[in-house]
Amino acid sequence: MATRNPPPQDYESDDDSYEVLDLTEYARRHHWWNRVFGHSSGPMVEKYSVATQIVMGGVTGWCAGFLFQKVGKLAATAVGGGFLLLQIASHSGYVQIDWNRVEKDVNKAKRQIKKRANKAAPEINNIIEEGTEFIKQNIVISSGFVGGFLLGLAS
Repeated sequence: MATRNPPPQDYESDDDSYEVLDLTEYARRHHWWNRVFGHSSGPMVEKYSVATQIVMGGVTGWCAGFLFQKVGKLAATAVGGGFLLLQIASHSGYVQIDWNRVEKDVNKAKRQIKKRANKAAPEINNIIEEGTEFIKQNIVISSGFVGGFLLGLAS
């Protein structure tokens, strides 16, 4: 048995029932990490034992280190392979590289990066301060994470 939807004119207009939510303002006022790790949730020291914190930090650190290692190898292989192919093409005469222009462009890019680095955005400073505060409040799990990260890089 097939059901029929009523014709469109029978539907009530819902335009007035929706509220527009500005997500950018909401995100500025309510950072997700403040709810998870903020002052209201308390530091990890109050929630879990030291052994649990070290294990949690170690496991997450190992996973992050292992992934970082694999992705890093892939990126290094891609960049190195591309550079090798470019050198082979240049040596074979397929590509002519103007090294003076390359050097000039690299120096220009360095100057621009230095200028922008000196004018770091306030959001970056805020994130660094929040990260430092989190590490201070949760030194045990942070230590476990660093140790696990290094083990993940080595494996």
